[in-house]
Amino acid sequence: MKSFFSLIFLSIFFVSCSKAQNSATPSEKASSSFDDKIYERAYFASGCFWCVETIYESVKGVEEVFSGYSGGHTKNPTYESSNTGRTGHAEAVEVIYDPEVVTFETLVDVYFGSQNVIQQNGQGPDIGSQYRSIIFYQNEDENKIIDYKIDELSKEYEKPIAAEIKEFDKFWMAEEYHQDYKVNNPNNPYIRNVSTPRFTRFKVRFPKLLKSKSDK
Repeated sequence: MKSFFSLIFLSIFFVSCSKAQNSATPSEKASSSFDDKIYERAYFASGCFWCVETIYESVKGVEEVFSGYSGGHTKNPTYESSNTGRTGHAEAVEVIYDPEVVTFETLVDVYFGSQNVIQQNGQGPDIGSQYRSIIFYQNEDENKIIDYKIDELSKEYEKPIAAEIKEFDKFWMAEEYHQDYKVNNPNNPYIRNVSTPRFTRFKVRFPKLLKSKSDK
């Protein structure tokens, strides 16, 4: 009888584990499907991730961009919890790119060139720690590139560059409705009044970095 109950327990345990292993969201599955031998990943926070996702997805050599949360101290952050400012996370993006086409250095140029680099604790109308600018590095080479770019930018502004520099730790995928938000919600008032103008300013400034119609 004891062995019978043991078998039942083990069956439940393995079924539960199996469900846990297959609980990845569609976006998490899509992200993990990219071959890391071909593609590299970069992580940026620069205000609302709806805006930042759209900007990076327009850049040649970028294969995919996912919205999420990073830079904080809590596990499994959500949109609601991060908006309290108590998780430490900022809205961030995961940029999956082909280093044969676009370099990390260029992605850093896109990062600084598509935001107000001296705005502290937010971007545009979005104010709060969850909207602060953070640029993440994954190795010493990336850290050196970021340091150099900030040193050069600092010569152009009297106020300090607002972006935090952090070693990358973990990217938490945002809820599915946040992915490709601008594409799926073009008439949203925020998209029309904030995201689209920000994207337009970027396109005017960096026309040579934009994908052609055949690249999309």
